[in-house]
Amino acid sequence: MNIEALISKAAGDAVKALYGMDATEKMLQLQKTRSEFEGNLTLVVFPFVKAAKKSPEQTAQEIGEYLQANCSAVEKFNVVKGFLNLSVGGGAWLELLKAIDADEHFGMKQATEDSPLVMIEYSSPNTNKPLHLGHVRKVVKTNIVNDRGIHICKSMLAWLKYGNGETPESSGKKGDHLIGDYYVAFDKHYREEVKELVAQGMDEEKAKQEAPLIKEAHEMLVKWEQNDPEVRALWEKMNNWVYAGFDETYKKLGVAFDKIYYESQTYLKGKAKVEEGLAKGLFERHEDNSVWADLTKEGLDQKLLLRSDGTSVYMTQDIGTAEMRFQDYPIDKMIYVVGNEQNYHFQVLSILLDRLGFKWGKELVHFSYGYRRRCRRSDAAHG
Repeated sequence: MNIEALISKAAGDAVKALYGMDATEKMLQLQKTRSEFEGNLTLVVFPFVKAAKKSPEQTAQEIGEYLQANCSAVEKFNVVKGFLNLSVGGGAWLELLKAIDADEHFGMKQATEDSPLVMIEYSSPNTNKPLHLGHVRKVVKTNIVNDRGIHICKSMLAWLKYGNGETPESSGKKGDHLIGDYYVAFDKHYREEVKELVAQGMDEEKAKQEAPLIKEAHEMLVKWEQNDPEVRALWEKMNNWVYAGFDETYKKLGVAFDKIYYESQTYLKGKAKVEEGLAKGLFERHEDNSVWADLTKEGLDQKLLLRSDGTSVYMTQDIGTAEMRFQDYPIDKMIYVVGNEQNYHFQVLSILLDRLGFKWGKELVHFSYGYRRRCRRSDAAHG
C-alpha cells in the first residue's frame, strides 16, 4: 500500500471512530499540499463537518490529532480553515523506498519492437558545486556534465587567488565540496568589488560588468577556449577533484550512466550549428560581434548564443549536445529532467532546434520539477 492510500484509509478510520460516519472513497481523496503551506498531502474536511457537528477548523483539528496518534505515516499536521495539511514522516518515505528497491520490476514496462526510444537527461551537475538531492533521479541513464563556462572559471580563479594550494587531501573535503567553496568565495569577493564601485559612483549594472574579478574570469574563459596550456591544466586538475567527489556520491547511491556527455566536448558542435544558422540568416550578429536569436515573433525576447569575444553559453552547448545524442542513439524523443527555474531555457532550446531544422526540436520534453535551491544551470544567464 502506498503512502497516500495508507493515509486515506486511516482518515476513513478517523471519521468512523470520531463521528460514526462511513466515508466514501470520493470523500477521502487527498491532494498535494499547496507550496505556500507546510505539508505533503491535504485532506479537505468539509464532507465531514455535518456529521461532526463542529466547525471545519475543529473537525480538521480532531482528524489531524487522530491521524498523528494512529497513522505511522503522519508525523505532524496543521489546519488552514477546512483543509488539513499532513506532513509525512521520514520513516514512511524510507519504508516506501525499501519497498520500491525490493520490487525488481518497479517502473518497468515491457517494450515492443515498435515502441519509441526515449532518452532522458538527468542529474546534470556543475563541476563547481557538490551533488545534492536535486541531482537524484531514478531513470535510464544519460548525463551531461557542465564542466566548462564562466561559472567554472569563477571557481578556478578563486582557487588561484585564495586557495593557497588547498587540495581535497589537505582540507579533508570531497573534491566537489571543496570546489563549491571556491565558487562561493568568488561570489563573496565579487559582490564586495561591485559594492565598492557603486560607492565610488558607478551604476550597479555597469559595476557588475566592470568588477576586476568578473573581467578576469571572462579572460580565463577566452584562454580556455583558445586551449591555453596553463588554464587547461588547472581546469583538468580541479575537475578531476570534482569527478572523484561525484563518483563517491554516485557510488553510494548506486547510480551509473549509459552515456556521459561533457559540455567541454559538445560546445564546439553547438558553436558550429550557430555559425551555420548565422550563415543562413537564422540568427544575427550585433555590432559588438555577439550572435543572437530574435525570438520576438514567438512572443519571447532575443537570446544570446555567442558572446562578443566568441565564447559560448549554455544554450550553445545544449544545441550541440542535442545533435550528438540523436546521432549517437536512434531515439525518438528527448526528455530533460531539470528544475523549473529553467522553463524558459528549454522553451527557447525547442524553438532554436526547430529553427535549425531538427525535426525533433518541437517535440523535446522538459520534465520540470520544483526545487528551492539553485540547481544545475544556476549560471545560465552567464553560460
